[in-house]
Amino acid sequence: NRSEQEIAGYRDMLQTIHANHAHIPLTTGVVLQLHRDLYRYAGETGGRWKSVDNEIMEVRPDGTKIIRFQPVPAFATPEAMEQLHGRFNELWWKGEVEKLVLIPTYVLDFLCIHPFLDGNGRMARLLSLLLLYHAGFEVGRYISLEMLIEQSKESYYDTLQQSSQGWHERDHTLLPWTEYFLGVLIAAYREFEQRVGLLTMARGAKTEMVLQAIRHLPDGFRMVELERMCPHVTRDMMRVVLNKLKAEGEIVCEGAGRGAVWRKRGSKL
Repeated sequence: NRSEQEIAGYRDMLQTIHANHAHIPLTTGVVLQLHRDLYRYAGETGGRWKSVDNEIMEVRPDGTKIIRFQPVPAFATPEAMEQLHGRFNELWWKGEVEKLVLIPTYVLDFLCIHPFLDGNGRMARLLSLLLLYHAGFEVGRYISLEMLIEQSKESYYDTLQQSSQGWHERDHTLLPWTEYFLGVLIAAYREFEQRVGLLTMARGAKTEMVLQAIRHLPDGFRMVELERMCPHVTRDMMRVVLNKLKAEGEIVCEGAGRGAVWRKRGSKL
C-alpha cells in the first residue's frame, strides 16, 4: 500500500545519505532529486515543486480545521528555493554563522516555503540529517532523529508555529525552533552515550565472567572447558581475555589449536 511504499522510499533515502553524504551537495537540484527518489515506490511523480498553493492546517479536538500557516505560494516557490540555497551556501562557506544555528534556520525556512505538495516533513528531516553530516555531527547514523522527533511531536509543532509567526514579514524569532532542534540533537547524543555505556558494561561483565571461570578451572584447562562454563561468551572474547592474561604473565599456553593447554602462573588466578 501507499504507506509501505512511502516508508520504503524514506528508508532508501536514509541509507543513501548515510552512505554518500560527503558527495551530496545542498542545491535545489539535489533537493528535487531526493524528493523524486523519496517517491520512487509510490507510483507518484516526485521531484517537482508544488503546482498549487498549500496550507498547513490544524485539526482541533472538535474536528474543525484552521489554517496554522500559509506557506509561500506555488508560483513563487522556485525562486524562493533558489534564494534559500544561495543564501544558505554563502553563509555556510563564509563560516561567520555557527553551523548548528544555520542548520535549524535552513530547516525552518524550508518548512515555511513548503515547496512540495507532499513529503515536506520527511524531506526536512532528511535534509537535517544531511546537513548535520556536513557539519561533522554523525550521531544520526546510530540514533534515529526521526524517532526522537516523533516522541516530541507536540513540541515540534508548537515551536515550529512560534518561530514561523511573522516569517513572511521577516519579523519572526528563531529561538523556539532552534532550541527545539538543538534539544533533539542533544537527546540523540545522550542516548548514544547511554548505549555505548551499556555496551561497555556488557563487555566488562563478560570479561569478569571469563576471569571467574578461569579461577575455578584447574591448572592446565582447555578452551572447551572454558566454553562450557561461559556459554554466552564468544570464543573471540575468551581469546581476548586469555591473550591479555598471557601478556601479563598470569598464564602460559602449551600446544596449539583446540588441544592447547592453559596453565596458571600468576598471583591473580
